[in-house]
Amino acid sequence: MDQITQTPAPDQDKDNLEAKQERLSPINKRRWENFKRHRRGYWSLWIFSILFVLTLFAEVIANNKPLLVSFNGEWRFPIVQFYPETAFGGDFETEANYRDPEVQRLIKEKNGYMVWPLIPFHHSTINYDVPTPAPSKPTWMYTEEECKAAVAKKAGAKSCRDLDQNWLGTDTAARDVTARMIYGFRISVIFGLTLTILSSIIGIAAGAVQGYFGGWIDLSFQRFIEIWTSIPTLYVLLIVAAVLPQGFFVLLGILLLFSWTSLVGVVRAEFLRTRNFEYVQAARARRFELGSDVSPHPAECDGRDAHLYALYSVGLGDDADRAGLSRLWPAARLAFAR
Repeated sequence: MDQITQTPAPDQDKDNLEAKQERLSPINKRRWENFKRHRRGYWSLWIFSILFVLTLFAEVIANNKPLLVSFNGEWRFPIVQFYPETAFGGDFETEANYRDPEVQRLIKEKNGYMVWPLIPFHHSTINYDVPTPAPSKPTWMYTEEECKAAVAKKAGAKSCRDLDQNWLGTDTAARDVTARMIYGFRISVIFGLTLTILSSIIGIAAGAVQGYFGGWIDLSFQRFIEIWTSIPTLYVLLIVAAVLPQGFFVLLGILLLFSWTSLVGVVRAEFLRTRNFEYVQAARARRFELGSDVSPHPAECDGRDAHLYALYSVGLGDDADRAGLSRLWPAARLAFAR
């Protein structure tokens, strides 16, 4: 007997599609809707995201190497591969300087050509053809009279348009400002995201250990964090930065030393609340079995005397016969609750 295959109803397909689309929890969905109502922040997020994605391909947008070189019938890609000057008929084994007129002449002699990026400058490229001494204004703001000297010095140039365009001018070292902004934006955002992620991982892990184990581990970590955060951060950063060499990972490690403590308190409190909730349930079950005369666990009390309650977890609470505040308050709450 042939098996009859049942096709899902259209309503069932619609429900499955809606279930797949409902991936956000209700609270996160409400947060996202509230954020979308702030139009300035919402569009700023999109602009920031687009700019960041574009800067990830900074080498394709701004570079002192061509994207493509056609030489002697072959295609070469200098932005991803090293080519010495001898590969184009030059005399040196070092990497070819594609902005050098001699290298450009060697490529043209073999009926070759070069496809340059939108901005023909790397963030470290020095433009020796600026019309005026650096820092210089944007090239499109110069008059033909101001560009006359630079045009006469550059081979094949006839006007300001033939010069390499610095859209936003150059800095004091004659480096293109636009290229430096693109590379600087990328490294700044990546640095901030990396520091935030690593700080969050360390802070969440430290807070989780404190809140989960509690007791002397929690107290020891708390005393260490108090001492660590009381250190003058700026002076330590200046001293360490003066001793160690400059670099991305060196600066990241220095800032990571003091930035991980910001999340410890929040995560620790959440773990302690969950842990105390389990104690509350156990204490209530025990009172139900033994009677209502049993004092509640300190975790059932509020945070007014939290520092006293914390001593109980390491066995440092006051004696049972002594009328401390940590025992008077639970008893009062139990009395008024009857």
